[in-house]
Amino acid sequence: MNSPLWIFDLDNTLHNATPHIFPHINRSMTAYLQEHLQLSEVEANALRMDYWQRYGATLSGLMRHHGTDPAHFLWHTHQFPELERMVLRQSRLRHVLRALPGKKVVFSNAPRHYALDVLNLLKINNLFDDLIAVEQTRYRPKPDFAGFRHVMRRHRVRAAECVMVEDSLENLQAAKRLGMRTVWISEQSRMPECVDVKLRSVLQLPGAVHRVLNNSKENA
Repeated sequence: MNSPLWIFDLDNTLHNATPHIFPHINRSMTAYLQEHLQLSEVEANALRMDYWQRYGATLSGLMRHHGTDPAHFLWHTHQFPELERMVLRQSRLRHVLRALPGKKVVFSNAPRHYALDVLNLLKINNLFDDLIAVEQTRYRPKPDFAGFRHVMRRHRVRAAECVMVEDSLENLQAAKRLGMRTVWISEQSRMPECVDVKLRSVLQLPGAVHRVLNNSKENA
């Protein structure tokens, strides 16, 4: 596989969303559940976490159990008046992405407006051939297979021609079950079966290309 389709997650893969962005999203989702399901803050936060753990995304639980309008939910929970201050950009990221052989796409559970804003702030938007946001999966976020299959159909590739780069093990498990190569961005020491290559940072990816493309399972 000399020219793969690189499929990148966005948050906590291409940038660090943990310090500023994820807390803001979590607060926004909790507030949304409070308002629209008439819950206390404690109840709303517990339900948000429960759905995220059970389905891989809070949205999936809300749609399944409450008939929540996904577009309404995502718009109201992804408003960032100070996004420029919250996005942590690494200047080497452009060089890293340009060094990779093959096409590159972003595949995110986030809504398109947010993903585009983040990619622009990271100054890497023009390095990707495509952005697949949750709207294009008909609101069936990862780890649901539907989104992965949409990406493959859209780019006319087989799973064996794809490399999924992710921080979420659940999403990598889905990618591996479909037959994709997998790169886990994580500082954990363990090496799960669904992971082909583990890296502490996406910035290490160019040095791991040979291992990824030759299916050499390694913990870096």
